[in-house]
Amino acid sequence: MPAIMTMLADHAARQLLDFNQKLDINLLDNVVNCLYHGEGAQQRMAQEVLTHLKEHPDAWTRVDTILEFSQNMNTKYYGLQILENVIKTRWKILPRNQCEGIKKYVVGLIIKTSSDPTCVEKEKVYIGKLNMILVQILKQEWPKHWPTFISDIVGASRTSESLCQNNMVILKLLSEEVFDFSSGQITQVKAKHLKDRRVYLMCNEFSQIFQLCQFVMENSQNAPLVHATLETLLRFLNWIPLGYIFETKLISTLIYKFLNVPMFRNVSLKCLTEIAGVSVSQYEEQFVTLFTLTMMQLKQMLPLNTNIRLAYSNGKDDEQNFIQNLSLFLCTFLKEHGLLIEKRLNLRETLMEALHYMLLVSEVEETEIFKICLEYWNHLAAELYRESPFSTSASPLLSGSQHFDVPPRRQLYLPVLSKVRLLMVSRMAKPEEVLVVENDQGEVVREFMKDTDSINLYKNMRETLVYLTHLDYADTERIMTEKLHNQVNGTEWSWKNLNTLCWAIGSISGAMHEEDEKRFLVTVIKDLLGLCEQKRGKDNKAIIASNIMYIVGQYPRFLRAHWKFLKTVVNKLFEFMHETHDGVQDMACDTFIKIAQKCRRHFVQVQVGEVMPFIDEILNNINTIICDLQPQQVHTFYEAVGYMIGAQTDQTVQEHLIEKYMLLPNQVWDSIIQQATKNVDILKDPETVKQLGSILKTNVRACKAVGHPFVIQLGRIYLDMLNVYKCLSENISAAIQANGEMVTKQPLIRSMRTVKRETLKLISGWVSRSNDPQMVAENFVPPLLDAVLIDYQRNVPAAREPEVLSTMAIIVNKLGGHITAEIPQIFDAVFECTLNMINKDFEEYPEHRTNFFLLLQAVNSHCFPAFLAIPPAQFKLVLDSIIWAFKHTMRNVADTGLQILYTLLQNVAQEETAAQSFYQTYFCDILQHIFSVVTDTSHTAGLTMHASILAYMFNLVEEGKISTPLNPGNPVNNQMFIQEYVANLLKSAFPHLQDAQVKLFVTGLFSLNQDIPAFKEHLRDFLVQIKEFAGEDTSDLFLEERETALRQAQEEKHKLQMSVPGILNPHEIPEEMCD
Repeated sequence: MPAIMTMLADHAARQLLDFNQKLDINLLDNVVNCLYHGEGAQQRMAQEVLTHLKEHPDAWTRVDTILEFSQNMNTKYYGLQILENVIKTRWKILPRNQCEGIKKYVVGLIIKTSSDPTCVEKEKVYIGKLNMILVQILKQEWPKHWPTFISDIVGASRTSESLCQNNMVILKLLSEEVFDFSSGQITQVKAKHLKDRRVYLMCNEFSQIFQLCQFVMENSQNAPLVHATLETLLRFLNWIPLGYIFETKLISTLIYKFLNVPMFRNVSLKCLTEIAGVSVSQYEEQFVTLFTLTMMQLKQMLPLNTNIRLAYSNGKDDEQNFIQNLSLFLCTFLKEHGLLIEKRLNLRETLMEALHYMLLVSEVEETEIFKICLEYWNHLAAELYRESPFSTSASPLLSGSQHFDVPPRRQLYLPVLSKVRLLMVSRMAKPEEVLVVENDQGEVVREFMKDTDSINLYKNMRETLVYLTHLDYADTERIMTEKLHNQVNGTEWSWKNLNTLCWAIGSISGAMHEEDEKRFLVTVIKDLLGLCEQKRGKDNKAIIASNIMYIVGQYPRFLRAHWKFLKTVVNKLFEFMHETHDGVQDMACDTFIKIAQKCRRHFVQVQVGEVMPFIDEILNNINTIICDLQPQQVHTFYEAVGYMIGAQTDQTVQEHLIEKYMLLPNQVWDSIIQQATKNVDILKDPETVKQLGSILKTNVRACKAVGHPFVIQLGRIYLDMLNVYKCLSENISAAIQANGEMVTKQPLIRSMRTVKRETLKLISGWVSRSNDPQMVAENFVPPLLDAVLIDYQRNVPAAREPEVLSTMAIIVNKLGGHITAEIPQIFDAVFECTLNMINKDFEEYPEHRTNFFLLLQAVNSHCFPAFLAIPPAQFKLVLDSIIWAFKHTMRNVADTGLQILYTLLQNVAQEETAAQSFYQTYFCDILQHIFSVVTDTSHTAGLTMHASILAYMFNLVEEGKISTPLNPGNPVNNQMFIQEYVANLLKSAFPHLQDAQVKLFVTGLFSLNQDIPAFKEHLRDFLVQIKEFAGEDTSDLFLEERETALRQAQEEKHKLQMSVPGILNPHEIPEEMCD
């Protein structure tokens, strides 16, 4: 059977691809049917035949036959794809008469198909594709080769309503495709060209389009046509000259004629929203009219007493969309022009009605709509706060009962803002820190997946509530206290109500005066602890416990100022560490570590009324506190206590604390080491190996928190630990030799590898925090290299630990020149054997890959002389591996590779003698490889680095820094040689480029090499030219800019947030600013 299939496929392919015979439409229909309805091999063959046909340079000459004679819609669609392909990729090289022919044909086809209303409905997808093709032609042709297009389409529209309706769709597509060129898919030159087109259209042609829309809106009774016209108008509104909007009857037509007609209300409201978003000062009266007329119509359509929340939940799609569009309209108008309405006393009532609508819509149970409303409330609250940040209500304790001066704008919004506060408190989203949640089945469980969408919603709600609290503390406190009271007395008790309330309380940390905060929090915690006693049932207790922990974790300032309370809270956390309900212990450990970081000093000082520092109490009872915790929770606990010990400044006291702190793990460690001394086979016992892993993990976390002083504990176990490392290595190697590499998947072998990894993590973690490089180099490095290097080299690839490479990289980065002498030894052991693991492909051993290049980068940056000392053959391998790195599709590896190369080139330039032979051997080679990634579409994210490296290299040539001839066979001037070399390189890679294009590009490489941004744009424009010919999407060439813009926006926002008390989560505030 498969043999017959192949024959048939071959026959079909040969016949369809033979352009000397007439196209067999039935055969083509059959192949297309195979693609859509066949299976397996049959389908794959059909796919292959059709792809070959589509890629044939003359395929487009068959499209008219396909469209005219095929009865199969899918075949027709395929014909259109061929046509689209030729327009996108080969239009520029087709002879003009052929372009004109295609153009005429497409226009004729559209007119024929869209003049018949029944046809339009039946062949929607087909016509849609035809319209898209026409727009693709217009992008190439208009206005230069088709100046009359606009008058042609407007003229044709007056002949038939169904033709007019389709033409509206074409105009809408044209607006989207040609005038919204913000997506960055084009060269700088092209962006300007499109801007020119837009100006051309505005000045010369747009009035015709506008008159056509106006004519339809005023005269047509054909509802689908009117709807299409409004949709088209909507697309034009964001760029047309403002006169068409504000100096015509457009606004009143939209409001009076269409807004209250159910079929048109959504698109009309969208048009009004688009207009409301225009920010100009000269049309104030028109904006006021827009607002008042829309509000009048709204009150008839949706009376002010409507329960919008209920109406939404019972509404049909169209009605629900209307509510969403209403929220967008109000949010947009009030953000842009709220001040304008506020200023007019006669419009105060209308403004209040608009805000009333906003409040009603904000109650709708639909997150997307709530986010729109939230954006406005956030904007309003932030604006009112920033106008006078210091006229917030003074502390009620200080001000007695007299009323403080409220700025007049704030006074106006007071009643509304109080309702918004209530809304925020009752709807607060779940913060990231909360791990105990109610699932869809109503069970209380631990959350494992973080929901980023809800975290972002929380951040925005939290920010809004913080501003609202600054505007009126007393009101926020009143709302929260009342709601809490209703939890305690049971009138509003539910998990959801308690959660949102507590999340809201936790989110305003830092926004109250300290005195108010103290009074408020004491009440809150007392009530919650009381509630915890009063409620029965594990689920209830778990929810209340999670809320207590969340709130106390959010108020480090309060805890730092009230020792008694801090102590009570920590003891309560220790209690929760015995509570086995899902998620409670995790949350207790997480909250404990947060409090330890923010209040660390308070635990090592003797507090008033205490006989010893609290750290001593913790260390005395550590056994009882952690007895019910899981291993990973114990590790978190140890890290938390480590922060406290790290805060002790007296070295003798600190050393004593560390000894006591590590007593438990050390007892187990010592007993295992003692047994191993008598019988080394104990290190093959699964339970023992598991214990070793857990003890080392505890050490790793403790070291992370304590820092350099941990040296006293590390020194105690160091040599034993390295002996265990060697011994386990031998066990692993023996197991692999006996049973093959599959054995590495066995639990025992995996546990042994965990011990090796944690050993390396502990050493690298401590080295990176150490502060005496010489001591590290002399005492810690030699035994480490001895234990680790030869073992790494001897192991089979699957058993080599990638952490060996990262540990070496950390040591080199930290010790710099102190370790240069050891580099040859390190390289001998790890370099070649690792390179052989990763140079077969780009995927295998991803961790070794990343760490290998991090090590190279470290040596290159800190011990460069070592590179010059290694034998030439090994240096060539180093360079090859760098080139291999930047060709990776793994972005982190490619970025590291580029960084290394750039630094290497700069380092080489400093070494006068070595430099010239380096240039002679490697310069052209490097150039060629860099160009190969620059022009590779999967590497566009590295464009800035590509530009920096190339600019540096061209600059070396231009400034004569390379004195040795780069072309020894024919020693001409290096600059001329490189110009020719690059030109040939590009021409052989992209034969379709014109000589003039290449010459212009190469000249730019020399003339722009002092100006990196310009050099980069020059590169990018060249890439767009290559890609456009190939018909590829060019948007990814702007990836880096988009990332940078996002990052800058993020940083700006952060700066702003730092300036408003309470906006940042207390755990995002840098240490020195709080403790």
